[in-house]
Amino acid sequence: MPKTSQRGQLMPESPIRKLVPLADKAKSKGIKVYHLNIGQPDIQTPKVALNALHTIDRKILEYSPSDGIKSLKSKLADYYHRFNIDVDENDIIVTTGGSEAVNFAFMSCLDPGDEIIVPEPAYANYTAFAIAAGATIKSVVSTIEEGFALPSIERFEDLITPRTKGIMICNPNNPTGYLYTQSEMNQIKDLVKKYDLYLFSDEVYREFCYNNTPYISAFHLKGIEENVVLIDSVSKRYSECGIRIGTLVTKNKELKNNVMKFCQARLSPPLLGQIVAEASIDTPEDYMREVYNKYLERRNFLIDGLNKIPGVYSPIPMGAFYTVAKLPIDDADKFCAWLLSEYEYEGKTVMMAPASGFYTNGARKNEVRIAYVLDKEDLKQALIVLKNALEVYPGRKD
Repeated sequence: MPKTSQRGQLMPESPIRKLVPLADKAKSKGIKVYHLNIGQPDIQTPKVALNALHTIDRKILEYSPSDGIKSLKSKLADYYHRFNIDVDENDIIVTTGGSEAVNFAFMSCLDPGDEIIVPEPAYANYTAFAIAAGATIKSVVSTIEEGFALPSIERFEDLITPRTKGIMICNPNNPTGYLYTQSEMNQIKDLVKKYDLYLFSDEVYREFCYNNTPYISAFHLKGIEENVVLIDSVSKRYSECGIRIGTLVTKNKELKNNVMKFCQARLSPPLLGQIVAEASIDTPEDYMREVYNKYLERRNFLIDGLNKIPGVYSPIPMGAFYTVAKLPIDDADKFCAWLLSEYEYEGKTVMMAPASGFYTNGARKNEVRIAYVLDKEDLKQALIVLKNALEVYPGRKD
């Protein structure tokens, strides 16, 4: 039998989805599973988006242009202007979700053997797409004890070699909810400029910055506009993960030409998704405000509840809708699997994402990522299950 590729063998399992078979098995037994593992909001998609889907009047569902429908790109440019991001429709390429934007960015910027520096914990798919591009991630690990603040810039500089091509950040951050300060972003800018690196900036969660904490886009950093590759998606802000529409935004013409070749090779982004996404940009402000307030309320409720459980600690996230929590356990991968395969409390259990999958070296075995995408009553029940589970877990460590 022929061997599979080394690349495929190196590709990591998703910490967010790898336990799905165990969750499905638990559900088949009648156990209620609270899904805190994945950023799938329970909030209804805006009516303007659903109406656009319901009223599609086309005789043919055709290919769109490889870089996306012109009217969508024009409206996206207007949307970015609301956040003082100075781009136009020619800087925007529509992709099949933010994931494809990351993939195309890496494939277009990195050669096999190149390196990118990533503050960790980081979104697990960055590693997957780096492997696909034949590149290597060099991690700079932040700590829960310091609230996942950006590590010292000297630690970044220590990792720079002749093969270093870029820095990848997520702001607001998935999985930690950390929001980079102006000072931290300026330090990144200076490093990017000094070594002429790409700055890949995943800014999917810009609508969700709490406590009046300012959102600093990579495009707000003056003097490195040609180095910035912005990654975006409509999935989270409009609760429409399934339409698979993202964007790659760049002012670098050579890079855009490279990306377009990959876009043409995959033909076009989803037509129906683009129609829905274009309508979504007209979502009323009161919808966005209501969603923001819900996440803020859920965040406060969850973090307060977590920190009341003996041995559990989570810093307060300032953005997105995730937090990383430290638990009094031996191994989060084992604990999360145990919750689904061996434990229930009054017919209920909890699914979380082991944080080891958000570190390239599998560090921090006692951390989990929790998504507060469920309503407060569900979060309350999940906290009860978690508290009782920790009391009886065989691998508990105090």
